[in-house]
Amino acid sequence: MPTRDRSRFSIESLALLWAARESGVIDALTTNAGTAEQVAEKAGIDPRAARITVDALESMGFIKRVGDEFEITNRALGFLAKRDVRSIGRLPNALDRFSLYADLPGTMATGEAPAMPDEWARNRLGAHDATDEAVVRACVTAAVRANPSAERVLDLGGQSGVFAREFRARGSEVTFLDDSETVEIVRPLLSRAGIDLVAGDVTNPPVSGFDLVFADDAFVGHDPDSAASIVAGAYDALEPGGIAVFIDALSNRCSVATTTQRAVDALALGTGECYDEETVREWVEAAGFERPTIRDIPGTDVQAVVCERAVQ
Repeated sequence: MPTRDRSRFSIESLALLWAARESGVIDALTTNAGTAEQVAEKAGIDPRAARITVDALESMGFIKRVGDEFEITNRALGFLAKRDVRSIGRLPNALDRFSLYADLPGTMATGEAPAMPDEWARNRLGAHDATDEAVVRACVTAAVRANPSAERVLDLGGQSGVFAREFRARGSEVTFLDDSETVEIVRPLLSRAGIDLVAGDVTNPPVSGFDLVFADDAFVGHDPDSAASIVAGAYDALEPGGIAVFIDALSNRCSVATTTQRAVDALALGTGECYDEETVREWVEAAGFERPTIRDIPGTDVQAVVCERAVQ
């Protein structure tokens, strides 16, 4: 899927960075510890472990030696700069997910959603904002081609707003809808971009009258009833003749790697699955849409489910 590409980080590097974050090494280095000895004392860990970890972080480019001490580099800013989601990047969210994966046996035993790591919301939005530009353009292009004359666009469950900003850059009037926490996090960035922000339930949008409803990661993380409600909500938000475009990876059309990633995420988060084309078609038709068109989006491993609300 487009928004959680963790291919840049090996398992070994994620393990080391996660351990450094959870043990307090990162916090020590980003406050007042400049040597391995100081890190060991401040984080309360074994001096040998501190030395090995600090040396590894230096070789990975997260810290650099300045005189007799270490300082963090720009690569580590995602651990510090949380106000603007654009500065966070993919790594903090990748470490959050590594932590959830480590807890998989317990989550699988209970079937209950686990407690999310600290800063989960901002880190998730940072990873979403780091979606490759080519993927953002390809997904928005697929939506625009589905309804070239659309003027009013609703970004339903827009997360970081990276897709909303692309629609706005192409001249559309854009409304962004997500939960209140997400809206408050992205408000400074999206307001400056000229995007209207609405806090509300994506399964029951409090706004309507749109020519185009766009939903990225439309079904991931949602149980079947919730996903079906999102489709129904999109239908209600459209003008008659309007188009809804749901972007997601469908299990019978995406790669094995994406299907596996979705399965692991569903297990780790305690909710959601990778749904197939037939299931999505059932939701679409139950909402009142005509039979959808499902298209692969070039350059990605996701599909666009394009649906029209019939003119009465």
